[in-house]
Amino acid sequence: MSDESSRELSRLWRILRTVKQMCADRGYELTEEECNISLADFRAQYADESGAPQRTRMAFTARPTDDMVTKYTPLPRPAARNNAADELVPQIGLIHVEFANEPSVGIKHLKAFAQLLNEKVYWTGIYVSQAAPTPSALKIVPSLLPTVMEIFKEDDLLVNISRHELVPKHTLLSAEDKKRLLERYRLKETQLPRIRMDDPMARYLGLRRGQVVKIIRKSETAGRYASYRWTI
Repeated sequence: MSDESSRELSRLWRILRTVKQMCADRGYELTEEECNISLADFRAQYADESGAPQRTRMAFTARPTDDMVTKYTPLPRPAARNNAADELVPQIGLIHVEFANEPSVGIKHLKAFAQLLNEKVYWTGIYVSQAAPTPSALKIVPSLLPTVMEIFKEDDLLVNISRHELVPKHTLLSAEDKKRLLERYRLKETQLPRIRMDDPMARYLGLRRGQVVKIIRKSETAGRYASYRWTI
């Protein structure tokens, strides 16, 4: 194996680990072994005979855990509380992750990915690209509903930001926990401090507009303290 192939193999190994850890932290069913795959196992599974890594082999799918399903199940509407026929549908499902094999990503690549998500009935898709998609390609992403599509650059996934000692623990609240929080402090959600959807940790957790995240920080005086952010 050439030095270039060896470096690229190590680089993609780190990226895959970060992506799987990210999905596990969101609440998808991934084992510790999958999230922390060794370099040797990565080479055996995702490299060709010459030792060169193959991005097409790195795609994976995961299902949400029961805890994640609970967090993404909306509360019943007041008018429907006593209506047994009004079943609350979780706003979550299978996630599919794909790694772009081409060095550049355009409209046709994102449309093809969206079509795959729709055909396979994946709720969320993560598309990992070698470079940022073209501006015209990014413009069409909002029109590719009902699927949720997220795009990450490989370089942004080389390091897992959530594991950095200076990044506090972020935990998504369920709809029920959010309701209790607002009732306890007699607040409207708009009165909470805010976190933007493009914040690095909001992107890491896949936060959606209106969700509330709990942030645990260390304190020299109090030990640990919690704050809350409303996603906008």
